[in-house]
Amino acid sequence: MAQPGDRRGVAFAAIVVVIAAVGIYLTMWPDSSDQAEPEPQAVRTTASAIASSTPLATASAAPFDVYSYLPMQKEQLAAAADLAERFTAAYGTFRYDEDPAAYAGRLKVYATPELGNELTRTMTSAGTVEQNRNDQIVSTATARLKEIRQIEKSSVVFLIAGTRQVTARSGNKQVTEEYAVTVSQVVSDWRIYDIRPSTEGQEGDPLG
Repeated sequence: MAQPGDRRGVAFAAIVVVIAAVGIYLTMWPDSSDQAEPEPQAVRTTASAIASSTPLATASAAPFDVYSYLPMQKEQLAAAADLAERFTAAYGTFRYDEDPAAYAGRLKVYATPELGNELTRTMTSAGTVEQNRNDQIVSTATARLKEIRQIEKSSVVFLIAGTRQVTARSGNKQVTEEYAVTVSQVVSDWRIYDIRPSTEGQEGDPLG
């Protein structure tokens, strides 16, 4: 089977032949300044045949591997995405009659120590606990990856859509929320570094 380089060489040689034929023809045709002479039918036919049979570019049959252009391996990216989805689902799953510290503890399993401490302060704050208990909120969430916002060598920002089924004294509802979730590599493991509403414009670099 001819290789792409061989086909390009044949096509180039054929084009050279046609150009040479046109040159010879022009040198033999009588000069006339007041009348344009038609191009010979044979030359037109040959050039048209070459143009129609010679592709401008030949696509490679080898599959394109996008992961070879990323700063991390496919398995690493998949693990980080899975962690972001599981954390977001846990983040949206809670109930008013459970110990707030237990809820915060479930989230700390996924998070860096810094984010874990921040989540604990938020989830156990008097205002949050009182609001959930007064309205008797029970929330169950699922999450799915929507897109990848940014990839660095040791961190990824995912856009995660969380859907919560909520029952409460104020009424039952379904809530859909989108979060920018930053996953960072800690030694050989992945941890959630940050989570915030996607509209806040997080770009994913760890904040100093």
